[in-house]
Amino acid sequence: MRSILFVCLGNICRSPLAEGITREFAEKKGLTLHIDSAGTGSWHVGEAPCANSIKVAAMHGIDIAALRARQVRKEDFETFDLVIGLDTSNMQNLKAMGAKNLVKLGSFGEDNKDVPDPYFFEGFEGFLEVYRMIERCVGVLLEEIEYNTCQKNSCEDKR
Repeated sequence: MRSILFVCLGNICRSPLAEGITREFAEKKGLTLHIDSAGTGSWHVGEAPCANSIKVAAMHGIDIAALRARQVRKEDFETFDLVIGLDTSNMQNLKAMGAKNLVKLGSFGEDNKDVPDPYFFEGFEGFLEVYRMIERCVGVLLEEIEYNTCQKNSCEDKR
């Protein structure tokens, strides 16, 4: 089984969105994945995703309200096959912690761009744009996982 950990700063907006979107897409594709999210910081541990992240996910039929923020742990680097940082700062922090199999989410179809923190946008529009960007990246990521799984298992390429 493949496992993916999405990591942003506080684990209340971007990484829970990435977790929820990936779960939804993986289920639709019939992929069995262990998916989780965490933050590099500890400020929001135990909190639900922020209201705007819950709202934008719900607008797309995804419920992330039950998720709770947690801080990334060194053990995660052994547990998860793939650790995905949402921006350059997250990547630097994860590298400093010794993360293995580390990649930036924007490397999947977004020219390695950072997924920006929606709190730096004015209003709800930032959350919509961040959702769209994560959705595009996750789509490409899961296509790659599906293709690679098929290559290893000699199944038919579904693209």
